Amino acid sequence: MLFLGVDVSKLTLDICCADQNLHIKIDNCPKGFCVLKKWCKTNEIDLKGTLMVMEYTGGYEYRFLQFCESSFISYCRIPGLEIKQSMGMTRSKSDRADAFRIGEYGEEKIKKLTPSKPLDKNILELKQLLSFRKRIVREKAGLESTVKERKHMYGSKKKDMVAHIARAKIKANGEYILRVEQEIMQVIRGNEAMWLNYRIITSIKGIGPVNGWMTIAYTENFTSFTDTRKYAVYVGVIPFSHTSGTSIKKRTKVSHLAHKELKQELNQAAKTAIQHDPELRAYAERKLKNKCYPLVLNNVKFKLILRMFSLVKRGEKYVESYRRAA
Repeated sequence: MLFLGVDVSKLTLDICCADQNLHIKIDNCPKGFCVLKKWCKTNEIDLKGTLMVMEYTGGYEYRFLQFCESSFISYCRIPGLEIKQSMGMTRSKSDRADAFRIGEYGEEKIKKLTPSKPLDKNILELKQLLSFRKRIVREKAGLESTVKERKHMYGSKKKDMVAHIARAKIKANGEYILRVEQEIMQVIRGNEAMWLNYRIITSIKGIGPVNGWMTIAYTENFTSFTDTRKYAVYVGVIPFSHTSGTSIKKRTKVSHLAHKELKQELNQAAKTAIQHDPELRAYAERKLKNKCYPLVLNNVKFKLILRMFSLVKRGEKYVESYRRAA
């Protein structure tokens, strides 16, 4: 298999074949994809026998991925940080150089790389809606903070134009959030498998709608993470050791290389679960005798992840069966 490294940007794609020292820059549009086909034919590159290796860019690559799928071309998306750390010491940066390095990464990791699954339109739409909802929620929170600050500094002035506009935008954003959330639920209900798993995981105490939506989206409906522990590492709740020889013996701690947004939402779920789930409340009370609260909260988050994956695997809703001893 031949590897082509692709450096993706909003308007252009830099594509390099490190093995043959070839490079082409094309437009990130159907016209550019036709140019790519002609270039490959000229250089005797069989696209169906290649693996396109590229970074996640948050959306700029989707048009190119659709072209790859329609042309039966295999592709693989890799986190940018993973590629960056594999490069070693570098002293220059350009789109062409990055494309060559991505291609070289593919050749070095040939035994580990596997082609990505085809894009799921429902998952893609769900992620976009969640991302947009987050932007509106943050904007609404910022405006609410502005209103509170002005009220504290200037009192309740009836003719405060800034506060008046801010309140109007807060009300509008609240309505937009409801509309986005309704659209999210419509996407989930429209897919039988997603709707089943959503109902299963939200039956767990502490896992509300937002955690349910995000878990469905970022596990791709529990298909991209088959191992519970791998997802827990992705979220950032698994501690890792930090030792070296006899001089460095630091305590285990979670890695900062995690999906912070998922972790934050799961943090709220764990706090709710400790309050309303008798089993987890008893577990937390028992552990707090010997451990600090953040560590216990982290353990509860891992237990919630275990519950979600276990119930989805069995296809059953959560049933409370805990009876605390007298």
